[in-house]
Amino acid sequence: MPQPASPGCGVEPRGPYAAVFVHGCDRPGIVAGIAGVLARVGVNILDISQTVLRGVFSMAMIVDLGGARVGLEELRSMLEEEARRLGVEVSVYSLDVLRYMQRP
Repeated sequence: MPQPASPGCGVEPRGPYAAVFVHGCDRPGIVAGIAGVLARVGVNILDISQTVLRGVFSMAMIVDLGGARVGLEELRSMLEEEARRLGVEVSVYSLDVLRYMQRP
C-alpha cells in the first residue's frame, strides 16, 4: 500500500515569500494562467484560496520565492502581463512588506 507523502518529499519551503492577489470577472483559465507563470519561473504555491461571488473571481496565494529564477519585480511584471491577457487584475507583495503594512 502506498505511503502518504511526507513533509520531506523534496519541496521544503525556503522563503522569501510573497502574496499574490487576483480578481476580476470569472472566466476559464485564470488559475491555470497565473499558476503557469509561477511554475515556469520556479515559484512554489504554498497556499491558495479562490472563490467566485456573483461572477467576480477572487484568488489569494502565498508563494515561496526560494527557488525562483527571477526577482520579485520581474515576477510581478510577468504576472501583470498574464493578468492583462486574462482580463483580470493582479497584485504581488513581499510577505514581509504585507505584514509590515498590517501591523498596529
